[in-house]
Amino acid sequence: MNTVRPIEWRDGKVRFLDQTRLPLEEVYVETDEEVVIADAIRSLAIRGAPLVGIAAGYGFVLAFQKLKTNDVQSTIAWIERTTNLFASTRPTAVNLFWALNRMRYVVIDAAGSALEETQSRLLDEAKAIHAEDEELCRVIGQLGAHLLPAASTVLTHCNTGSLATGGSGTAQSIITTAWEQLKLRHVYIDETRPLLQGARLTAWELDKLQIPFTLITDSTAAFVMQRGMVSVVLVGADRITLNGDVANKIGTYGLAVLAKHHGIPFYVAAPTTTIDFEMASGKDIPIEQRSGAEVTSYGQKQTAPSGIDVYAPAFDITPNELVSAIITEKGVLRSPFRMAMEELKKKDLSSIVRKAVFR
Repeated sequence: MNTVRPIEWRDGKVRFLDQTRLPLEEVYVETDEEVVIADAIRSLAIRGAPLVGIAAGYGFVLAFQKLKTNDVQSTIAWIERTTNLFASTRPTAVNLFWALNRMRYVVIDAAGSALEETQSRLLDEAKAIHAEDEELCRVIGQLGAHLLPAASTVLTHCNTGSLATGGSGTAQSIITTAWEQLKLRHVYIDETRPLLQGARLTAWELDKLQIPFTLITDSTAAFVMQRGMVSVVLVGADRITLNGDVANKIGTYGLAVLAKHHGIPFYVAAPTTTIDFEMASGKDIPIEQRSGAEVTSYGQKQTAPSGIDVYAPAFDITPNELVSAIITEKGVLRSPFRMAMEELKKKDLSSIVRKAVFR
Protein backbone atom coordinates (compact mmCIF):
# COMPACT_ATOMS: atom_id res chain seq x y z
CA MET A 1 0.00 0.00 0.00
CA ASN A 2 1.18 3.52 -0.74
CA THR A 3 1.90 5.72 2.26
CA VAL A 4 2.16 9.47 2.59
CA ARG A 5 5.64 11.00 2.80
CA PRO A 6 5.12 13.71 5.45
CA ILE A 7 8.79 14.77 5.44
CA GLU A 8 11.65 14.55 2.94
CA TRP A 9 15.15 15.89 2.39
CA ARG A 10 15.33 17.59 -1.02
CA ASP A 11 18.42 19.30 -2.40
CA GLY A 12 19.55 20.94 0.82
CA LYS A 13 16.06 21.66 2.10
CA VAL A 14 13.36 19.92 4.13
CA ARG A 15 9.94 19.45 2.59
CA PHE A 16 7.11 18.64 4.98
CA LEU A 17 3.35 18.31 4.91
CA ASP A 18 1.57 20.90 7.06
CA GLN A 19 -0.75 18.61 9.02
CA THR A 20 -2.72 21.50 10.49
CA ARG A 21 -4.24 22.01 7.02
CA LEU A 22 -5.54 18.45 6.66
CA PRO A 23 -7.94 17.07 5.61
CA LEU A 24 -9.15 19.98 3.50
CA GLU A 25 -5.80 20.93 1.95
CA GLU A 26 -2.54 19.13 1.23
CA VAL A 27 -0.01 21.91 1.67
CA TYR A 28 3.71 21.20 1.60
CA VAL A 29 6.32 23.57 3.02
CA GLU A 30 9.92 23.64 1.81
CA THR A 31 12.54 25.30 3.99
CA ASP A 32 16.24 25.52 4.78
CA GLU A 33 15.58 27.20 8.15
CA GLU A 34 15.79 25.09 11.29
CA VAL A 35 13.55 27.59 13.13
CA VAL A 36 10.75 26.80 10.67
CA ILE A 37 11.09 23.10 11.50
CA ALA A 38 11.04 23.81 15.25
CA ASP A 39 7.97 26.03 14.89
CA ALA A 40 6.26 23.33 12.80
CA ILE A 41 6.85 20.80 15.59
CA ARG A 42 5.55 23.20 18.21
CA SER A 43 2.41 24.06 16.20
CA LEU A 44 1.72 20.40 15.30
CA ALA A 45 2.26 20.98 11.60
CA ILE A 46 4.77 18.16 12.15
CA ARG A 47 3.57 15.72 14.81
CA GLY A 48 3.76 12.11 15.99
CA ALA A 49 6.60 10.98 18.26
CA PRO A 50 8.76 9.20 15.63
CA LEU A 51 8.21 11.93 13.01
CA VAL A 52 9.15 14.65 15.49
CA GLY A 53 12.48 12.87 16.05
CA ILE A 54 13.08 12.61 12.30
CA ALA A 55 12.24 16.27 11.80
CA ALA A 56 14.60 17.33 14.60
CA GLY A 57 17.37 15.34 12.91
CA TYR A 58 16.87 17.16 9.64
CA GLY A 59 16.56 20.46 11.53
CA PHE A 60 19.96 19.77 13.10
CA VAL A 61 21.42 19.39 9.60
CA LEU A 62 19.93 22.69 8.43
CA ALA A 63 21.33 24.49 11.46
CA PHE A 64 24.84 23.10 10.99
CA GLN A 65 24.88 24.17 7.34
CA LYS A 66 24.97 27.76 8.60
CA LEU A 67 28.06 27.20 10.75
CA LYS A 68 31.06 28.95 9.19
CA THR A 69 33.74 27.42 11.40
CA ASN A 70 33.92 24.29 13.51
CA ASP A 71 36.40 25.42 16.12
CA VAL A 72 35.64 23.95 19.54
CA GLN A 73 34.10 27.06 21.10
CA SER A 74 31.84 27.80 18.14
CA THR A 75 30.77 24.17 17.86
CA ILE A 76 29.88 23.80 21.55
CA ALA A 77 27.83 27.00 21.46
CA TRP A 78 26.09 25.81 18.30
CA ILE A 79 25.27 22.39 19.79
CA GLU A 80 23.67 23.92 22.87
CA ARG A 81 21.73 26.54 20.92
CA THR A 82 20.36 24.04 18.39
CA THR A 83 19.60 21.38 21.00
CA ASN A 84 17.70 23.86 23.15
CA LEU A 85 15.75 25.11 20.12
CA PHE A 86 14.30 21.67 19.44
CA ALA A 87 14.16 20.39 23.01
CA SER A 88 11.89 23.29 23.95
CA THR A 89 9.25 22.41 21.35
CA ARG A 90 7.46 19.43 22.94
CA PRO A 91 8.54 17.81 26.24
CA THR A 92 6.64 14.51 26.36
CA ALA A 93 7.77 12.44 23.36
CA VAL A 94 11.14 10.85 24.10
CA ASN A 95 11.93 10.21 20.41
CA LEU A 96 12.77 13.90 20.08
CA PHE A 97 15.52 13.72 22.70
CA TRP A 98 16.76 10.38 21.37
CA ALA A 99 17.22 11.89 17.89
CA LEU A 100 18.88 15.01 19.27
CA ASN A 101 21.39 12.85 21.13
CA ARG A 102 22.24 10.93 17.97
CA MET A 103 22.87 14.15 16.08
CA ARG A 104 24.94 15.62 18.91
CA TYR A 105 27.09 12.48 18.95
CA VAL A 106 27.88 12.89 15.26
CA VAL A 107 29.23 16.39 15.87
CA ILE A 108 31.22 15.26 18.91
CA ASP A 109 32.62 12.20 17.09
CA ALA A 110 33.61 14.38 14.13
CA ALA A 111 35.65 16.81 16.26
CA GLY A 112 38.69 17.91 14.31
CA SER A 113 37.21 16.96 10.93
CA ALA A 114 36.65 19.43 8.11
CA LEU A 115 33.40 21.37 8.29
CA GLU A 116 32.11 19.82 5.06
CA GLU A 117 32.78 16.30 6.34
CA THR A 118 30.84 16.94 9.54
CA GLN A 119 27.95 18.37 7.53
CA SER A 120 27.92 15.27 5.33
CA ARG A 121 27.99 12.93 8.34
CA LEU A 122 25.10 14.80 9.97
CA LEU A 123 22.98 14.44 6.85
CA ASP A 124 23.81 10.74 6.66
CA GLU A 125 22.73 10.31 10.29
CA ALA A 126 19.45 12.17 9.78
CA LYS A 127 18.66 10.04 6.73
CA ALA A 128 19.57 6.91 8.72
CA ILE A 129 17.12 7.87 11.49
CA HIS A 130 14.45 8.28 8.83
CA ALA A 131 15.22 4.99 7.06
CA GLU A 132 15.46 3.05 10.32
CA ASP A 133 12.04 4.24 11.42
CA GLU A 134 10.55 3.13 8.11
CA GLU A 135 11.86 -0.39 8.73
CA LEU A 136 10.73 -0.34 12.38
CA CYS A 137 7.21 0.44 11.23
CA ARG A 138 7.20 -2.51 8.83
CA VAL A 139 8.33 -4.95 11.53
CA ILE A 140 5.86 -3.61 14.11
CA GLY A 141 3.10 -4.10 11.55
CA GLN A 142 4.06 -7.73 11.01
CA LEU A 143 4.41 -8.57 14.71
CA GLY A 144 1.23 -6.79 15.69
CA ALA A 145 -0.93 -8.25 12.93
CA HIS A 146 -0.02 -11.68 14.23
CA LEU A 147 -1.79 -10.87 17.52
CA LEU A 148 -5.08 -9.87 15.93
CA PRO A 149 -7.83 -12.48 15.71
CA ALA A 150 -9.52 -13.28 12.41
CA ALA A 151 -12.13 -10.76 11.26
CA SER A 152 -10.89 -8.19 13.80
CA THR A 153 -12.63 -4.95 14.55
CA VAL A 154 -10.09 -2.45 15.89
CA LEU A 155 -10.67 0.73 17.87
CA THR A 156 -7.85 3.24 17.56
CA HIS A 157 -7.15 6.69 18.98
CA CYS A 158 -5.36 9.77 17.62
CA ASN A 159 -3.09 9.20 14.58
CA THR A 160 -0.40 6.54 14.34
CA GLY A 161 0.08 6.22 10.58
CA SER A 162 2.54 7.50 8.03
CA LEU A 163 1.71 11.06 9.08
CA ALA A 164 3.24 10.31 12.49
CA THR A 165 6.29 8.27 11.48
CA GLY A 166 8.93 7.66 8.85
CA GLY A 167 7.06 4.71 7.36
CA SER A 168 3.65 3.03 7.48
CA GLY A 169 3.06 3.87 11.12
CA THR A 170 3.02 2.10 14.47
CA ALA A 171 -0.51 1.03 15.47
CA GLN A 172 -1.69 1.90 11.99
CA SER A 173 1.00 -0.28 10.42
CA ILE A 174 -0.61 -3.19 12.28
CA ILE A 175 -3.99 -2.15 10.88
CA THR A 176 -2.73 -1.96 7.28
CA THR A 177 -0.79 -5.22 7.57
CA ALA A 178 -3.80 -7.03 9.04
CA TRP A 179 -5.96 -5.66 6.21
CA GLU A 180 -3.50 -6.99 3.63
CA GLN A 181 -3.55 -10.36 5.40
CA LEU A 182 -7.38 -10.42 5.32
CA LYS A 183 -7.51 -10.47 9.14
CA LEU A 184 -9.16 -7.07 9.58
CA ARG A 185 -12.84 -6.41 9.09
CA HIS A 186 -13.36 -2.84 10.30
CA VAL A 187 -11.75 0.07 12.18
CA TYR A 188 -13.42 2.47 14.59
CA ILE A 189 -11.61 5.80 14.89
CA ASP A 190 -11.96 8.06 17.90
CA GLU A 191 -12.23 11.67 16.71
CA THR A 192 -9.60 12.50 19.41
CA ARG A 193 -10.58 15.79 20.97
CA PRO A 194 -9.68 18.57 21.10
CA LEU A 195 -7.58 18.74 17.91
CA LEU A 196 -9.35 15.89 16.13
CA GLN A 197 -6.27 13.99 14.98
CA GLY A 198 -8.44 10.91 14.50
CA ALA A 199 -11.08 12.70 12.46
CA ARG A 200 -8.71 14.91 10.48
CA LEU A 201 -5.70 12.63 10.01
CA THR A 202 -6.42 8.93 10.63
CA ALA A 203 -9.71 9.05 8.72
CA TRP A 204 -7.91 10.83 5.87
CA GLU A 205 -5.20 8.16 5.76
CA LEU A 206 -7.51 5.15 5.98
CA ASP A 207 -9.72 6.65 3.30
CA LYS A 208 -6.69 6.90 1.01
CA LEU A 209 -5.77 3.30 1.84
CA GLN A 210 -9.36 2.16 1.22
CA ILE A 211 -9.58 0.41 4.58
CA PRO A 212 -13.18 0.37 5.91
CA PHE A 213 -13.67 2.54 9.00
CA THR A 214 -16.25 4.40 11.04
CA LEU A 215 -15.52 7.66 12.82
CA ILE A 216 -16.95 7.98 16.34
CA THR A 217 -16.85 10.64 19.03
CA ASP A 218 -14.50 9.88 21.91
CA SER A 219 -17.47 9.42 24.23
CA THR A 220 -18.97 6.75 21.94
CA ALA A 221 -16.08 4.34 22.58
CA ALA A 222 -17.65 2.87 25.72
CA PHE A 223 -20.90 2.14 23.93
CA VAL A 224 -19.34 0.36 20.93
CA MET A 225 -17.35 -1.79 23.37
CA GLN A 226 -20.50 -2.58 25.36
CA ARG A 227 -22.24 -3.59 22.13
CA GLY A 228 -19.47 -6.08 21.29
CA MET A 229 -18.40 -4.10 18.23
CA VAL A 230 -14.68 -3.98 19.16
CA SER A 231 -12.30 -6.93 19.43
CA VAL A 232 -9.03 -5.04 20.00
CA VAL A 233 -8.00 -1.53 21.12
CA LEU A 234 -4.81 -0.47 19.37
CA VAL A 235 -2.91 2.75 20.17
CA GLY A 236 0.54 4.29 19.81
CA ALA A 237 2.74 5.97 22.41
CA ASP A 238 4.85 9.07 22.94
CA ARG A 239 6.87 7.71 25.85
CA ILE A 240 6.98 4.36 27.64
CA THR A 241 8.75 4.02 30.98
CA LEU A 242 10.78 1.16 32.44
CA ASN A 243 7.75 -0.27 34.28
CA GLY A 244 5.56 -0.23 31.16
CA ASP A 245 3.52 2.91 31.89
CA VAL A 246 2.49 4.61 28.65
CA ALA A 247 2.15 8.30 27.79
CA ASN A 248 -0.08 8.83 24.78
CA LYS A 249 -2.64 11.29 23.44
CA ILE A 250 -5.17 12.46 26.01
CA GLY A 251 -8.05 10.00 26.14
CA THR A 252 -5.89 6.87 25.91
CA TYR A 253 -6.10 6.13 29.63
CA GLY A 254 -9.88 6.20 29.48
CA LEU A 255 -9.86 3.71 26.61
CA ALA A 256 -7.60 1.39 28.60
CA VAL A 257 -9.98 1.47 31.57
CA LEU A 258 -12.92 0.74 29.26
CA ALA A 259 -11.08 -2.09 27.53
CA LYS A 260 -10.24 -3.68 30.89
CA HIS A 261 -13.86 -3.50 31.99
CA HIS A 262 -15.11 -5.10 28.77
CA GLY A 263 -12.39 -7.78 28.58
CA ILE A 264 -10.89 -6.38 25.37
CA PRO A 265 -7.12 -6.57 24.68
CA PHE A 266 -5.43 -3.17 24.89
CA TYR A 267 -2.28 -3.12 22.75
CA VAL A 268 0.32 -0.37 22.52
CA ALA A 269 2.49 -0.20 19.39
CA ALA A 270 5.75 1.74 19.50
CA PRO A 271 9.38 1.44 18.43
CA THR A 272 12.02 0.98 21.12
CA THR A 273 13.06 4.59 20.47
CA THR A 274 9.88 5.52 22.35
CA ILE A 275 10.96 3.63 25.46
CA ASP A 276 12.66 5.74 28.12
CA PHE A 277 14.82 3.18 29.89
CA GLU A 278 16.05 5.82 32.33
CA MET A 279 12.59 6.72 33.64
CA ALA A 280 11.14 4.43 36.30
CA SER A 281 7.42 5.12 35.93
CA GLY A 282 4.80 7.28 34.29
CA LYS A 283 4.58 9.64 37.26
CA ASP A 284 7.92 11.11 36.15
CA ILE A 285 6.86 11.87 32.56
CA PRO A 286 6.54 15.60 31.81
CA ILE A 287 3.07 16.26 30.41
CA GLU A 288 2.75 18.98 27.81
CA GLN A 289 0.02 21.53 28.54
CA ARG A 290 -1.73 23.01 25.53
CA SER A 291 -3.49 26.34 25.10
CA GLY A 292 -7.01 26.51 26.49
CA ALA A 293 -8.07 28.02 23.16
CA GLU A 294 -7.78 24.55 21.63
CA VAL A 295 -10.66 23.49 23.89
CA THR A 296 -12.79 26.63 23.83
CA SER A 297 -12.77 27.03 20.06
CA TYR A 298 -12.37 25.12 16.84
CA GLY A 299 -10.92 26.87 13.84
CA GLN A 300 -12.18 30.43 13.97
CA LYS A 301 -15.35 29.54 15.86
CA GLN A 302 -15.56 29.97 19.63
CA THR A 303 -17.45 27.12 21.29
CA ALA A 304 -17.27 28.07 24.98
CA PRO A 305 -17.71 31.25 27.06
CA SER A 306 -14.80 33.69 27.05
CA GLY A 307 -12.37 33.79 29.97
CA ILE A 308 -13.22 30.40 31.48
CA ASP A 309 -10.65 28.16 33.16
CA VAL A 310 -9.42 25.26 30.99
CA TYR A 311 -7.22 22.28 31.81
CA ALA A 312 -5.72 21.00 28.54
CA PRO A 313 -3.03 18.32 28.91
CA ALA A 314 -1.94 16.94 25.54
CA PHE A 315 -1.25 13.47 26.96
CA ASP A 316 -2.28 11.14 29.74
CA ILE A 317 -0.59 8.17 31.42
CA THR A 318 -1.93 4.63 31.09
CA PRO A 319 -0.72 2.42 33.99
CA ASN A 320 1.05 -0.75 32.90
CA GLU A 321 -1.52 -3.01 34.56
CA LEU A 322 -4.05 -1.93 31.92
CA VAL A 323 -1.74 -2.76 29.01
CA SER A 324 -2.13 -6.23 27.47
CA ALA A 325 1.10 -5.99 25.44
CA ILE A 326 3.57 -3.50 24.01
CA ILE A 327 4.45 -4.27 20.39
CA THR A 328 7.96 -3.14 19.38
CA GLU A 329 10.27 -3.99 16.49
CA LYS A 330 12.31 -6.08 18.96
CA GLY A 331 9.34 -8.22 19.93
CA VAL A 332 6.08 -8.22 21.88
CA LEU A 333 6.52 -7.26 25.54
CA ARG A 334 4.11 -8.51 28.19
CA SER A 335 3.76 -8.23 31.96
CA PRO A 336 5.83 -8.13 34.07
CA PHE A 337 6.99 -5.23 31.93
CA ARG A 338 9.91 -4.18 34.10
CA MET A 339 11.52 -7.58 33.60
CA ALA A 340 10.85 -7.43 29.84
CA MET A 341 12.29 -3.90 29.68
CA GLU A 342 15.41 -4.91 31.59
CA GLU A 343 16.03 -7.74 29.13
CA LEU A 344 15.52 -5.37 26.22
CA LYS A 345 17.82 -2.82 27.82
CA LYS A 346 20.65 -5.36 28.04
CA LYS A 347 20.38 -6.02 24.31
CA ASP A 348 20.43 -2.34 23.36
CA LEU A 349 23.03 -0.73 25.61
CA SER A 350 24.50 1.59 22.96
CA SER A 351 21.25 3.44 22.33
CA ILE A 352 20.49 3.56 26.04
CA VAL A 353 23.82 5.31 26.70
CA ARG A 354 23.06 7.84 23.99
CA LYS A 355 19.55 8.40 25.27
CA ALA A 356 20.85 9.20 28.75
CA VAL A 357 23.19 11.98 27.62
CA PHE A 358 20.58 14.68 27.19
CA ARG A 359 17.15 14.96 28.83
